[in-house]
Amino acid sequence: MAIFGIGLHVLVALFFAVHVIRSGQQMYWLLILFSFPMLGSIVYFIAIYLPNSRLDHGARKVVAAAARTLDPTRELREARAAFDYTPTAQNQMRLAAAQLAAGDADGATASYEACLQGPFSGDLEIRYGAACANVASKRAQAAVGHLELIRQRDPNFRAEQVSLLLAQALAGAGRQDEAKAEFEFALARFGSFAARAEFAIWAAATGDAALARQLYPELERTMARWNGATRDMNAALIRRLNSAMSGIR
Repeated sequence: MAIFGIGLHVLVALFFAVHVIRSGQQMYWLLILFSFPMLGSIVYFIAIYLPNSRLDHGARKVVAAAARTLDPTRELREARAAFDYTPTAQNQMRLAAAQLAAGDADGATASYEACLQGPFSGDLEIRYGAACANVASKRAQAAVGHLELIRQRDPNFRAEQVSLLLAQALAGAGRQDEAKAEFEFALARFGSFAARAEFAIWAAATGDAALARQLYPELERTMARWNGATRDMNAALIRRLNSAMSGIR
């Protein structure tokens, strides 16, 4: 039985090796598959084979998340290669999004700004991406300009996200009174957990402990009703909130 098990692992590795060649994957996968037949096959199955197979939308999201965990720079590498080979506006947009997701805020800013110089200068999705990248790269005033233009052209485009990002950009630009007014507007209009949490984080960061403590109890009540999946979805925001509140306790 042990010999049969070893043979089966090799057969599975051979199956994925054929897939490597036929689908044009990187040749290093062959080394991984035959050096570690069982583990290599599992990794290849999750990282490469499943994302390219026919799965329903929910399963694709799970697999994509697993693939990002196993190979977090894959999308950035592929996006850069695609742009280098065919420098179209669409490939530059993909590269900009990949750079931002990978934490290269400066690179993403440059890519998004380049996209806005061409025929897609009126694309609000690209301009929103540029605003996100500018906030991440500490170019707050430039982000304010992008967001105000978005709101002027279409007040309903990503309304809550634009409002919260604008408040953060205003705060980053040192315009704290305007930032507070925008946070108040977002909370009154949307009343979401994100709006309240971002407002509390800003209040704690600016030394307004009383306001942060005023906002926090409702956030606690909301989090107490969450299931594990909802908590996981908001894990990054919760970490930022807890860090901000721990600074004023």
